[in-house]
Order: sequence, then structure tokens, then C-alpha cells
Amino acid sequence: MNHSQWKTRRTRKLLGESVEESPAYVEAGYAFALGQAVYDRRTEIGLSQSELARRADMTQSQISRIEGGDSVPTLPLLTRLAKALDASLTIDLDGDSSAFTFTPHDHRQQDEASPGGNHSAA
Repeated sequence: MNHSQWKTRRTRKLLGESVEESPAYVEAGYAFALGQAVYDRRTEIGLSQSELARRADMTQSQISRIEGGDSVPTLPLLTRLAKALDASLTIDLDGDSSAFTFTPHDHRQQDEASPGGNHSAA
């Protein structure tokens, strides 16, 4: 078989053919989706990689690796990233799809909330 006869994973899916995805392929997809979410939120609020790194007590190269999908941060690091991005992070891993969403904090609602409200945190 020559390369002109190869079908991409996407083409095989569109043709209704069975496509097995290796665990490494799935993990790479998660890393890329997370990196894209970090990039989108960072640019939405106008931060450079260096400024985000400073806010999250990281290096600019660590931010670059996360945004490029080359690194998957630990939970404590994700917590620092979310705080530095002034947002909550929602992670939805469902079968072969994933979603990473940074939801901006609404400071107006927090300011209006009663101080005696119920809160729970890990």
C-alpha cells in the first residue's frame, strides 16, 4: 500500500469504519484540549504567558508546554492556574470526548452574596 491509499482517522470515522484509539492518542487529546482552554482564557483576559506564569507561581516555559499540549499539570497546579486566570475550571471526561472550561468569576454576584452563605471547598 502506498501513502495515497492511507485513510486518516477522521476519514475512516466519516466512512463509518471502526477506529480504535490508543490510550496515548486519547491522553494527547486531553492535553491539547486543556492547553487550548488555558490559551483561550489567558488571551480573553489579555495576559501574556509570562504574566500568567507569575500569577500561578510557574515559569513561562511551563505555561507554553501546557498550552502546546506537551504537559498535563497536576491537580494542585490546575488549581493555581484557575486562580491565576480568575476562573473556575470544569473538567468533563466522558468516554472519547473531553471538555475543559474556564468560567470567569462573577465578582458582582460574590460582592452581593451574603457573608453567611454555605460554602464547601476541598
